[in-house]
Amino acid sequence: AKVEMHITPEKFYVEACDDGADDVLAIDRVSTEVTLTVKKDVPPSAVTRPIYGILGTIRLVAGTYLIVITKKKKVGEIFSHAIWKATDFDILSYKKTMLHLTDIQLQDNKVFLSMITHVLSVDGFYFSTTYDLTHTLQRLANTSPEFQEMSLLERADPRFVWNGHLLREFAAQPEVIISMHSCSINGKCFDWLLVSRRSCFRAGVRYYVRGIDSEGHAANFVETEQIVHYKGSKASFVQTRGSIPFFWSQRPNLKYKPKPQISKSVNHMDGFQRHFDSQIISYGKQMIVNLVNQKGSELPLEQTFAKMVNSMANGMVRYIAFDFHKECSRMRWDRLQILLDQLAEQQDEFSYFLQEGTFRSNCMDCLDRTNVIQSLLARRSLQAQLQRLGVLHVGQRIEEQADFEKIYKNAWADNANACAKQYAGTGALKTDYTRTGKRTQWGLIMDGWNSLIRYYKNNFSDGFRQDAIDLFLGNYSVDEVESASPLHVKKDWKFLALPIIMVVAFSMCIICLLMAGDTWTETLAYVLFWGTASFGTFAIILYNGKDFVDAPKLVQKEKMD
Repeated sequence: AKVEMHITPEKFYVEACDDGADDVLAIDRVSTEVTLTVKKDVPPSAVTRPIYGILGTIRLVAGTYLIVITKKKKVGEIFSHAIWKATDFDILSYKKTMLHLTDIQLQDNKVFLSMITHVLSVDGFYFSTTYDLTHTLQRLANTSPEFQEMSLLERADPRFVWNGHLLREFAAQPEVIISMHSCSINGKCFDWLLVSRRSCFRAGVRYYVRGIDSEGHAANFVETEQIVHYKGSKASFVQTRGSIPFFWSQRPNLKYKPKPQISKSVNHMDGFQRHFDSQIISYGKQMIVNLVNQKGSELPLEQTFAKMVNSMANGMVRYIAFDFHKECSRMRWDRLQILLDQLAEQQDEFSYFLQEGTFRSNCMDCLDRTNVIQSLLARRSLQAQLQRLGVLHVGQRIEEQADFEKIYKNAWADNANACAKQYAGTGALKTDYTRTGKRTQWGLIMDGWNSLIRYYKNNFSDGFRQDAIDLFLGNYSVDEVESASPLHVKKDWKFLALPIIMVVAFSMCIICLLMAGDTWTETLAYVLFWGTASFGTFAIILYNGKDFVDAPKLVQKEKMD
């Protein structure tokens, strides 16, 4: 439906242009009060522009801002309900002037606005005005009449409503990742959907948000649902992914892979128990699939996870560890079938809509390895569903249906990329396998390139990204009268001095090599001196790596963990 916004110096008026609609939402730009009025109360002098929804409001240094959707794209329909993707936004200030701000406040306000703009620029805001995107078919099928009568906002799962902090008086838009396709096999047309719902609890970027919090919320928790709709029949298969659910961290420190640290000062079992209690309530039995390395720095995480599952002694939770990198080394990706065979009996027991339980997969980031395994488990479930629905003939395999196979693989690869961009800053690794069914040399090259980009972003831009997420979700609230802004953190002298010394020393070393002295011994002496200076400075920088990375400023992550 079309929505129009009428702007005056005193108020914003939001009008739904449906047939017979007369109500208008009036937002006072001075008092921030929100009321309902009618069309005739909108002043003729108001400036009118089309919008497609309200994301919410947020308070920054300059006052309150209204965030509206200015562009949308229809991505398809779920059971005849239109699903939209918000593709562009506008951030409108309630205040008519910025003259009341100092130069420092103006600069701070500009930085906060850039943070909000950054979050909005990350692909993945979907919404529907008639369908509850935050719930799986499993949950929607087990609801009371009272639940059905509630508004979409009242009944929405708060884990997946990313603008929950912005809403307060408005309507919810969950952050999900959706792939929708109308497909045909054997001349039989069906809808195939892939929906990933990202939790806004313990949200952030990979190296600053790991493990769980005291409430049991896991970092990078994503619920992925695969739906088939054929001639009125529905089938659904739900999986989850999430960080290893105890207290651990992996702060960036300029090293390619910082060493994970398991906290020694907390009771891990409290949060661990809370996590799986909520998982069992939401999804039933839990089959944990841990894909981390069983050697090196990842080994203690695997050992601790296995030990805690055994200590919990809950018959609803089972655990299996599979060293993905070891088993699939030297391009032996066919060995993933070993894991699928181990999980087959459990998957048959869980079945699908209505499921008896779910697979909870994880690796270190819960991105690349996890997505590969989830796509294979989903394929096995889909094979059974399409046979039961009569779409596939007896003996037919999905792999033999070339057109659908291409759609399936690309959708799961796109799902991997979307999840990875929001957590790690780049597209996913190993997507060549997801798209083609085999590992390629070009895929290895692209993985190397993405790994380099991840390294740079994780060390030199993730502090800003983390701050942007914390501001958007309300983990940090801007105080207009706060005198000392957390954005202004004084850097230690070595932050600027050491990199300059290293660059100068390295440059001098190169110059001495190019411009040889009178004797080779003189040249060698200069090269050794400047080379030692540059290497020594680099070693000092690496030793103090945590002081040189881009760290969050708004919420102190070390204190939170």
